[in-house]
Amino acid sequence: MGRYRTPTVLAAASLLLTALCAGQAPAAAPPGRVDIDPATAEQLDDAITAAMRKADIPGVGVGLWIDGEDPYVRAFGTSDKATGTPIKTDMHTRIGSVTKTFTVTAVLQLVDDGKVRLDAPISTYLDGVPGGEKITVRQLADMRSGLYNYTEDPRLLAAYKADPHRAWTPQELLDTAFRHPANFPPGTRWEYSNTNTVVLGLLVEKVSGQPLHTYLQQHVFEPADLDATSLPTGAEIASPFVHGYTNFTPNGATVDASTWNPSWAWAAGATISTMDDLHSWVPTLVTGKLPDGDRLLEPGTQAQRLRMLPTGHPDIGYGLGIAELDGWIGHNGELPGYETIAVRLPQARATMVIVVNSDVDGKFGNLSSLIANTVTKIATPDHVWELPPAAQPHTVPESSAPSTSTSTPSPAPKPSS
Repeated sequence: MGRYRTPTVLAAASLLLTALCAGQAPAAAPPGRVDIDPATAEQLDDAITAAMRKADIPGVGVGLWIDGEDPYVRAFGTSDKATGTPIKTDMHTRIGSVTKTFTVTAVLQLVDDGKVRLDAPISTYLDGVPGGEKITVRQLADMRSGLYNYTEDPRLLAAYKADPHRAWTPQELLDTAFRHPANFPPGTRWEYSNTNTVVLGLLVEKVSGQPLHTYLQQHVFEPADLDATSLPTGAEIASPFVHGYTNFTPNGATVDASTWNPSWAWAAGATISTMDDLHSWVPTLVTGKLPDGDRLLEPGTQAQRLRMLPTGHPDIGYGLGIAELDGWIGHNGELPGYETIAVRLPQARATMVIVVNSDVDGKFGNLSSLIANTVTKIATPDHVWELPPAAQPHTVPESSAPSTSTSTPSPAPKPSS
């Protein structure tokens, strides 16, 4: 869910929302139901803007949708500090590691088609992966392969910082990763690695015979009615878009990163989307059902996706390209200038999407998690978004990493994903 310092994870459970009424005792909503009444919405507005001031966040988009209820959808602050243009909920933004949910969906569709087996070695389909005869497709998808995370390589980070507009090929990313020995034998523990999802992106291309961006467009984005979502082939981003601000620069100055090339994240973190599309995508991701009622994945495949295994962090589990954090299921993402959380709390029928246009490091840590914590403390007090510090390693080129990593990974430089 976030750059690798921003993990994204969640689990599902029932929840209560307390409706705050002026001059009256709080009234609890029925179990399993969430309501956002005007008083609660005002409390959320005040708390979010206060958090933004404390953490010096330029702009934030927050959406909390409860099935059958009036949604809470707000945009605060600016999308462009140079012009003062307000941030809006329909603007395109870079979503970092939330990309992993799409890439792994493509792999699982190929499983449904009988073209890929989850427990087959990756060497069955791709050459050149060190130890590939012992690493299964499943272990790549659930972050248990042991492959070194290329976004922790000092030379790659230095090269990215020196030229953030550089175009990277997937093979260059893997060459970087494969210069390092594996961190552990496959299947023996969990550790977030963007390398896993880049390998899976190449698997999709090899088996489908299509470029990854084309496959996703035809088989995932279009069926799911995600008209504003795409995997760019370069630094392009459709207008209107959110400008993202980062201090991952040679001198530590904060700059606009909106035109930086996300190819270093590719299948692990380069996708562009909007809050509206993410609101639509998260229920599809969690249920395996498309908006029209058809299935995105077969029920058995979807069940395997949602089989959350321990990560080593309390209340955090990870499935196949999807995370669980105290009842919230989905992913988070982070890359220079942008942070995103896109998750669902199934038993409460609640979907939450958060977009932040800064990843500037400070005493508040991951900024999207700060906002998510602020929102959930008020709206879903039984299921508060809290990421332990160990699950938020700072990885610069965050190729869309989930909001949690489970093995006390060494802090990654800033571009996490």
